[in-house]
Amino acid sequence: MHHFMMFSLLVITGLQVSVESAGIRFERSISRHYRSELTVKNGGGWGSWGHREMCPAGTYAAGFSLRVENPIQGDDTALNGIRLHCVASKGSSDSYRDYSSVQSDVGSWGRWTDIKWCPSGFLTAFQLRVERSQGDGDDTAANNILFRCSQGTLHGDGTNWGDWGTWSQTCEGKGICGLKTRIEVPQGRGDDTSLNDVIMYCCD
Repeated sequence: MHHFMMFSLLVITGLQVSVESAGIRFERSISRHYRSELTVKNGGGWGSWGHREMCPAGTYAAGFSLRVENPIQGDDTALNGIRLHCVASKGSSDSYRDYSSVQSDVGSWGRWTDIKWCPSGFLTAFQLRVERSQGDGDDTAANNILFRCSQGTLHGDGTNWGDWGTWSQTCEGKGICGLKTRIEVPQGRGDDTSLNDVIMYCCD
């Protein structure tokens, strides 16, 4: 049975859009200025880029969660989505109770993992695990992500195909404040890969 969420609140005020449902607040600053972009060299090449989605003004990503399809011994898609969780100030993980969430395009398969929070500070760089093209085999493209925080690192709960690439550059500014994902839409009877690549944005 499919369960459809009923959004309890939709507020549009100026450049802010906020949606609340089941205790999760999705909020974004549509035209927030950013200082720099973070990219990696090993992203997959299938699919198209979604919209840039930014944390609300004055907030930065201190945590993340992933949408992951576990291995199914069939047409695996692995990593399907990345969600950033944004907070206004640096604090310990115990204080991350009031946050908003942003995501760019997301694939169709898998479930969301639990949120992982920086011990302190914000996300500042990332590394992507990507499986190269398998030719006639099953392609999965992006499998997992690793973030560097202001202090420490956070390892995603993705899958294990492919290899880790090199680190992106480190944020110029306070921390990561938005993202844009490259997603391959469902291919019908063809081979699906879902999430292929991501760009992160940094704000002052």
